[in-house]
Amino acid sequence: MIVPVGITSPLPYAVALLLVLAVCWRRLPRSARYAGVIVEVLLFASMTPLGAKALARMVESRLPPSQSCEAPEPTTVVVVSAGVDRPPRTADDYAALHALSVRRLFAAVKLWRRIPDAHLVISGGGYRRIPDAVLMANLAEQLGVPAQAIELEDRSRTTWQNAQFVAALSPPVPKRIWLVTTTLHLPRALGAFRAWGFEPCAWSSGSPDEGFRFGLDAFIPQGQSVETTKLALHELLGEAEYAWLEWRHARAAAAEARH
Repeated sequence: MIVPVGITSPLPYAVALLLVLAVCWRRLPRSARYAGVIVEVLLFASMTPLGAKALARMVESRLPPSQSCEAPEPTTVVVVSAGVDRPPRTADDYAALHALSVRRLFAAVKLWRRIPDAHLVISGGGYRRIPDAVLMANLAEQLGVPAQAIELEDRSRTTWQNAQFVAALSPPVPKRIWLVTTTLHLPRALGAFRAWGFEPCAWSSGSPDEGFRFGLDAFIPQGQSVETTKLALHELLGEAEYAWLEWRHARAAAAEARH
């Protein structure tokens, strides 16, 4: 399911192509040289703040107006994990959480605080002995969310499973929810939760290109831009796969309804 995030980084492809062009330039046909140079320029551009922002906008343009929702507003906040950076040692080893997981949780807790009697659902199993959701739930309690207001979904490993397994929780989660995740991830996450019967309202925990400033450095490759491009390409490829998953799921549901 879905191309791993690391594979969508433009940096290794840019370095590999540059080495190939340098070593094989004289032996390559003219058309191959031109094509190689064009691809190298595009890869170079994608690692600049300007190129990364352009790719991010391609994803984010599919979003509804930021942090808006038709009345009555949901009272359930669902936040999905972005994984961990390393295996957590204990259930309160918060430093193991990926920075995006922490940002998503902080945004979810901030939203939870402004809704009377709100319920916080944390989704994310991951591939470790201690599920992502357990770490995030313990951190949420440290931030002041009472344990009785938190519900965990700790089996999922993908965004599709986030939606699928949250839909299977008992007692059932209300269909109208706030869905909290990063801006780049929201279009795919919203589609997955809609496919599983939810009516999600989008709440962004932020975008990686929020600090973008147009200037000379916008044309110079930077580490954060490589990361943004990697995430944007991951989402663009993921949206294509999830469109197929949503179609297959709708077709299966329709077939089941006929029987």
